Amino acid sequence: QVQLVESGGGLVQAGGSLRLSCAASGRTFSSYSAGWFRQAPGKEREFVAAVNFGGGRTYYADSVKGRFTISRDNAKNTVALQMNSLEPADTAVYYCAATLRSTNLRREYDYWGQGTQVTVSS
Repeated sequence: QVQLVESGGGLVQAGGSLRLSCAASGRTFSSYSAGWFRQAPGKEREFVAAVNFGGGRTYYADSVKGRFTISRDNAKNTVALQMNSLEPADTAVYYCAATLRSTNLRREYDYWGQGTQVTVSS
């Protein structure tokens, strides 16, 4: 089991950058795959990015590919989401997730953080 806490959200102008971090506690985070999701008001939660436990395999939603980068530091039990060229459409609450499964890293997660707000102004 792991507990996840997101940080790094805030307000940024369109075209700017923001880096989110997810800190994990509990059993070794290095055994878990991790992902980022986001949910805007009135919309369903959507997949953003994922990384396998070793950090050598990544996945991205088409809407963020080329702009966002997911990475992890297993020694620090953290996973990060570097967001560049931010757009107002990126405005949402961003959630970190983790799972011991690896069959579908775009959807299958068991542990979730509380989320951090990202707001991109025009």
